[in-house]
Amino acid sequence: MIMIDWSGYIGLILQGALVTLQLTVMGCALAVVAAFAAGLGRVSRFMAIRMLATTYIEFFRGTSIFVQLFWAYFVLPFAGITLSPMQAGVLALGLNVGAYGAEVVRGAIKAIGREQREACVALNLTRRQAMRHVILPQALPLMLPTFGNNAIELLKGTAVVSLISLNDMTFQAQVVRAQTGSTLIPFVTILVLYFAMAWVISRGMRWLEHRVTRGLDGVRA
Repeated sequence: MIMIDWSGYIGLILQGALVTLQLTVMGCALAVVAAFAAGLGRVSRFMAIRMLATTYIEFFRGTSIFVQLFWAYFVLPFAGITLSPMQAGVLALGLNVGAYGAEVVRGAIKAIGREQREACVALNLTRRQAMRHVILPQALPLMLPTFGNNAIELLKGTAVVSLISLNDMTFQAQVVRAQTGSTLIPFVTILVLYFAMAWVISRGMRWLEHRVTRGLDGVRA
Protein backbone atom coordinates (compact mmCIF):
# COMPACT_ATOMS: atom_id res chain seq x y z
CA MET A 1 0.00 0.00 0.00
CA ILE A 2 1.42 3.37 -1.05
CA MET A 3 1.46 5.99 1.69
CA ILE A 4 0.71 9.54 0.57
CA ASP A 5 2.51 12.49 2.12
CA TRP A 6 -0.43 14.84 2.54
CA SER A 7 1.54 17.78 3.90
CA GLY A 8 2.55 19.00 0.45
CA TYR A 9 -0.92 18.55 -0.95
CA ILE A 10 -2.57 20.37 1.96
CA GLY A 11 -0.06 23.19 1.38
CA LEU A 12 -1.20 23.32 -2.23
CA ILE A 13 -4.82 23.69 -1.14
CA LEU A 14 -3.84 26.41 1.33
CA GLN A 15 -2.19 28.31 -1.53
CA GLY A 16 -5.51 28.04 -3.33
CA ALA A 17 -7.25 29.32 -0.19
CA LEU A 18 -5.15 32.49 -0.41
CA VAL A 19 -6.30 33.01 -4.00
CA THR A 20 -9.91 32.45 -2.92
CA LEU A 21 -9.45 35.00 -0.15
CA GLN A 22 -8.02 37.56 -2.59
CA LEU A 23 -10.92 36.97 -4.97
CA THR A 24 -13.43 37.40 -2.15
CA VAL A 25 -11.94 40.62 -0.78
CA MET A 26 -11.51 42.29 -4.18
CA GLY A 27 -14.85 40.98 -5.46
CA CYS A 28 -16.64 42.32 -2.37
CA ALA A 29 -14.97 45.71 -2.78
CA LEU A 30 -16.18 45.93 -6.39
CA ALA A 31 -19.63 44.63 -5.41
CA VAL A 32 -20.05 47.34 -2.75
CA VAL A 33 -19.10 50.09 -5.22
CA ALA A 34 -21.42 48.67 -7.89
CA ALA A 35 -24.26 48.17 -5.38
CA PHE A 36 -24.19 51.75 -4.13
CA ALA A 37 -23.73 53.22 -7.61
CA ALA A 38 -26.64 51.25 -9.09
CA GLY A 39 -28.78 51.43 -5.95
CA LEU A 40 -28.50 55.21 -5.78
CA GLY A 41 -29.03 55.30 -9.53
CA ARG A 42 -32.34 53.50 -9.07
CA VAL A 43 -33.64 56.32 -6.86
CA SER A 44 -32.22 59.12 -9.00
CA ARG A 45 -34.47 61.92 -10.26
CA PHE A 46 -33.07 61.43 -13.77
CA MET A 47 -34.74 58.84 -15.96
CA ALA A 48 -31.59 58.08 -17.96
CA ILE A 49 -29.66 57.19 -14.80
CA ARG A 50 -32.54 55.08 -13.49
CA MET A 51 -32.76 53.19 -16.79
CA LEU A 52 -29.00 52.60 -16.90
CA ALA A 53 -28.98 51.29 -13.32
CA THR A 54 -32.01 49.08 -13.98
CA THR A 55 -30.43 47.64 -17.13
CA TYR A 56 -27.27 46.72 -15.24
CA ILE A 57 -29.21 45.13 -12.38
CA GLU A 58 -31.56 43.12 -14.56
CA PHE A 59 -28.78 41.94 -16.88
CA PHE A 60 -26.51 40.61 -14.15
CA ARG A 61 -29.35 39.13 -12.11
CA GLY A 62 -30.93 37.56 -15.17
CA THR A 63 -27.89 35.83 -16.65
CA SER A 64 -25.68 33.04 -15.35
CA ILE A 65 -22.45 33.80 -13.48
CA PHE A 66 -20.82 31.12 -15.65
CA VAL A 67 -21.73 33.02 -18.81
CA GLN A 68 -20.61 36.32 -17.29
CA LEU A 69 -17.25 34.80 -16.31
CA PHE A 70 -16.70 33.33 -19.76
CA TRP A 71 -17.58 36.64 -21.37
CA ALA A 72 -15.13 38.48 -19.15
CA TYR A 73 -12.29 36.05 -19.87
CA PHE A 74 -12.89 34.73 -23.38
CA VAL A 75 -15.06 37.29 -25.21
CA LEU A 76 -13.72 40.67 -24.03
CA PRO A 77 -10.33 40.00 -25.70
CA PHE A 78 -12.13 40.23 -29.06
CA ALA A 79 -12.99 43.82 -28.09
CA GLY A 80 -9.37 44.51 -27.24
CA ILE A 81 -9.79 44.05 -23.47
CA THR A 82 -7.65 41.20 -22.18
CA LEU A 83 -8.01 40.28 -18.51
CA SER A 84 -6.03 37.88 -16.38
CA PRO A 85 -7.99 35.02 -14.76
CA MET A 86 -7.92 36.92 -11.45
CA GLN A 87 -9.17 40.15 -13.04
CA ALA A 88 -11.91 38.31 -14.94
CA GLY A 89 -12.99 36.52 -11.78
CA VAL A 90 -13.14 39.70 -9.72
CA LEU A 91 -15.02 41.55 -12.47
CA ALA A 92 -17.65 38.84 -12.98
CA LEU A 93 -18.18 38.09 -9.30
CA GLY A 94 -18.18 41.73 -8.22
CA LEU A 95 -20.64 42.90 -10.86
CA ASN A 96 -22.89 39.89 -10.35
CA VAL A 97 -23.16 40.26 -6.57
CA GLY A 98 -23.25 44.04 -6.90
CA ALA A 99 -26.46 43.76 -8.93
CA TYR A 100 -28.16 41.97 -6.04
CA GLY A 101 -26.68 44.43 -3.57
CA ALA A 102 -28.07 47.36 -5.57
CA GLU A 103 -31.62 46.27 -4.80
CA VAL A 104 -30.67 46.03 -1.13
CA VAL A 105 -29.43 49.63 -1.23
CA ARG A 106 -32.57 50.83 -3.01
CA GLY A 107 -34.88 49.00 -0.61
CA ALA A 108 -33.07 50.32 2.47
CA ILE A 109 -33.25 53.91 1.21
CA LYS A 110 -36.96 53.55 0.44
CA ALA A 111 -37.52 52.13 3.93
CA ILE A 112 -36.50 55.37 5.64
CA GLY A 113 -39.63 57.11 6.89
CA ARG A 114 -41.15 60.05 5.05
CA GLU A 115 -40.83 62.21 8.15
CA GLN A 116 -37.05 62.02 7.84
CA ARG A 117 -37.20 63.39 4.31
CA GLU A 118 -39.63 66.10 5.36
CA ALA A 119 -37.25 67.08 8.16
CA CYS A 120 -34.46 67.43 5.60
CA VAL A 121 -36.64 69.75 3.53
CA ALA A 122 -37.48 71.77 6.64
CA LEU A 123 -33.76 72.13 7.38
CA ASN A 124 -33.21 73.32 3.80
CA LEU A 125 -30.84 70.48 3.02
CA THR A 126 -30.11 69.69 -0.60
CA ARG A 127 -30.97 66.24 -1.90
CA ARG A 128 -27.30 65.25 -1.78
CA GLN A 129 -26.85 66.56 1.76
CA ALA A 130 -30.00 64.77 2.93
CA MET A 131 -28.83 61.51 1.39
CA ARG A 132 -25.33 61.78 2.82
CA HIS A 133 -26.07 63.01 6.32
CA VAL A 134 -29.56 61.69 7.10
CA ILE A 135 -30.84 58.94 4.80
CA LEU A 136 -27.75 56.77 4.21
CA PRO A 137 -26.60 56.68 7.87
CA GLN A 138 -30.02 55.28 8.81
CA ALA A 139 -30.29 53.00 5.77
CA LEU A 140 -26.85 51.40 6.18
CA PRO A 141 -27.80 49.23 9.21
CA LEU A 142 -30.71 47.86 7.18
CA MET A 143 -28.34 46.87 4.38
CA LEU A 144 -25.66 45.13 6.42
CA PRO A 145 -27.37 41.77 7.17
CA THR A 146 -28.09 41.17 3.49
CA PHE A 147 -24.66 42.49 2.50
CA GLY A 148 -23.20 39.83 4.80
CA ASN A 149 -25.22 37.14 3.04
CA ASN A 150 -24.12 38.49 -0.33
CA ALA A 151 -20.47 38.40 0.74
CA ILE A 152 -20.82 34.74 1.73
CA GLU A 153 -22.53 33.98 -1.59
CA LEU A 154 -19.62 35.67 -3.38
CA LEU A 155 -17.16 33.56 -1.38
CA LYS A 156 -18.93 30.37 -2.44
CA GLY A 157 -19.21 31.66 -6.00
CA THR A 158 -15.43 31.92 -6.29
CA ALA A 159 -15.42 28.20 -7.07
CA VAL A 160 -16.51 28.99 -10.63
CA VAL A 161 -13.14 30.58 -11.43
CA SER A 162 -11.64 27.10 -11.51
CA LEU A 163 -13.32 26.85 -14.94
CA ILE A 164 -10.84 29.39 -16.33
CA SER A 165 -7.89 27.64 -14.65
CA LEU A 166 -7.41 30.09 -11.80
CA ASN A 167 -5.77 28.10 -9.02
CA ASP A 168 -8.28 28.77 -6.26
CA MET A 169 -9.20 26.22 -3.58
CA THR A 170 -11.55 24.26 -5.79
CA PHE A 171 -9.03 24.10 -8.63
CA GLN A 172 -6.27 22.95 -6.28
CA ALA A 173 -8.55 20.33 -4.74
CA GLN A 174 -9.19 18.95 -8.22
CA VAL A 175 -5.43 18.87 -8.85
CA VAL A 176 -4.85 16.99 -5.59
CA ARG A 177 -7.62 14.52 -6.40
CA ALA A 178 -6.11 13.87 -9.83
CA GLN A 179 -2.62 13.33 -8.41
CA THR A 180 -3.56 11.20 -5.39
CA GLY A 181 -6.74 9.49 -6.50
CA SER A 182 -8.39 10.57 -3.25
CA THR A 183 -11.58 12.61 -3.29
CA LEU A 184 -12.43 12.64 0.41
CA ILE A 185 -9.46 14.45 1.93
CA PRO A 186 -9.05 17.37 -0.53
CA PHE A 187 -12.76 18.13 -0.68
CA VAL A 188 -13.31 17.79 3.05
CA THR A 189 -10.39 20.19 3.46
CA ILE A 190 -11.87 22.86 1.21
CA LEU A 191 -15.30 22.29 2.78
CA VAL A 192 -13.82 23.19 6.18
CA LEU A 193 -11.93 26.17 4.71
CA TYR A 194 -15.03 27.56 3.00
CA PHE A 195 -16.99 27.21 6.24
CA ALA A 196 -14.24 28.92 8.25
CA MET A 197 -14.10 31.86 5.82
CA ALA A 198 -17.88 32.20 5.81
CA TRP A 199 -17.91 32.16 9.62
CA VAL A 200 -15.33 34.96 9.73
CA ILE A 201 -17.41 37.02 7.29
CA SER A 202 -20.56 36.43 9.35
CA ARG A 203 -18.88 37.43 12.61
CA GLY A 204 -17.28 40.45 10.99
CA MET A 205 -20.59 41.69 9.64
CA ARG A 206 -22.26 41.26 13.03
CA TRP A 207 -19.50 43.33 14.62
CA LEU A 208 -19.94 45.98 11.93
CA GLU A 209 -23.71 46.00 12.47
CA HIS A 210 -23.16 46.60 16.17
CA ARG A 211 -20.76 49.47 15.47
CA VAL A 212 -23.00 51.11 12.89
CA THR A 213 -26.24 50.84 14.88
CA ARG A 214 -24.69 52.25 18.05
CA GLY A 215 -26.43 55.52 18.86
CA LEU A 216 -29.01 55.29 16.07
CA ASP A 217 -31.92 54.09 18.23
CA GLY A 218 -32.51 57.57 19.51
CA VAL A 219 -32.43 58.98 15.98
CA ARG A 220 -35.08 56.53 14.76
CA ALA A 221 -37.26 57.19 17.74
